Amino acid sequence: MRLLVENGYHATGAADGEELLRAMADRGSNPVDLILLDIMLPGDDGLTLCRRIREYSKVPIIIISARGMEADRVAGLDTGADDYIAKPFGRSELLARVRALLRRAGESRIPPEAFEVTQLDFAGWRYFPKRRELFAPSGAEVPLTAAEHDLLQTLLRHPQRTIGRERLIELVRHRIGNSTDRSIDVLVSRLRRKLGGQRNHLIRTIRGVGYMFAADVTGS
Repeated sequence: MRLLVENGYHATGAADGEELLRAMADRGSNPVDLILLDIMLPGDDGLTLCRRIREYSKVPIIIISARGMEADRVAGLDTGADDYIAKPFGRSELLARVRALLRRAGESRIPPEAFEVTQLDFAGWRYFPKRRELFAPSGAEVPLTAAEHDLLQTLLRHPQRTIGRERLIELVRHRIGNSTDRSIDVLVSRLRRKLGGQRNHLIRTIRGVGYMFAADVTGS
């Protein structure tokens, strides 16, 4: 769990299946985005719990297990899990699998369909994702590069949420040649200047982790 938090995710642990199910029910309109599910749990084991969750939810699930044989992996995937990772595993591998699964699931606080046709508003600014146009509060259009558009859309999809540098690198990698922490920092700095600079406080730096888009975002 600490690994996820260090990389900008909001992670919560559950001691057993019943605690996990209660936590999912309590989230209400702020649903769980992904579950890392260990097979060895008190009470219902991970496979049984995965089947129970699949009866009512499509939340992405990665099963974690010390059992790495092909038959174990098949059994895990057959219960409805989206991925299966055997122990021991590296930190980078786990993060890569989490990122990939969240991308496929379309992780977003704003419904993906909003990016097809709508206008997004934040702090007096207007952004048209489909047309890839940004307008300042003054009404003037602000030109952005392709990489800056991708970065802005990523931030707007996750308002008020810290996004780790590694995740940002993954999301805009095809737009920047040298995919490093420094290249992301430079890209964020460029976008921040075009959004009015530090004085607007729209993009906050979360020291040691990444960045957060601090404004409320609404679609219309």
